[in-house]
Amino acid sequence: MSKINSKRKGKNGELGFVNLCKKHGWDKARRSVQFNGQHEEGQPDIYLPYLWTEVKRVEKLNLSKAMAQAKAECGDKIPIVAHRKNHEKWLVTIDAEKFLEMYGEWYSGEVMKGDKDV
Repeated sequence: MSKINSKRKGKNGELGFVNLCKKHGWDKARRSVQFNGQHEEGQPDIYLPYLWTEVKRVEKLNLSKAMAQAKAECGDKIPIVAHRKNHEKWLVTIDAEKFLEMYGEWYSGEVMKGDKDV
């Protein structure tokens, strides 16, 4: 794949994930390129509160390498990798301990609301 096609696919992948975020109420989601006109080292692909988002739109993904990249750059944010293949849905990879911590906080809030069946 040429470098231009690769960049276009990356841009389309980022826009696709931004659109998914907005569809689910994350209205402030945006590409870092939209924010400053170019993608620079030390910036996530997508700005979302509390998250460091790497977006990968490839058929063969080295997930360990992508997560290592996100972890190396995330600072105090939670590193995630949003990824998808052609004709498939978006997936998000997150460290299991961080996921369980976040899920536990959400679940505690649901139980506090009185929904014991959750």
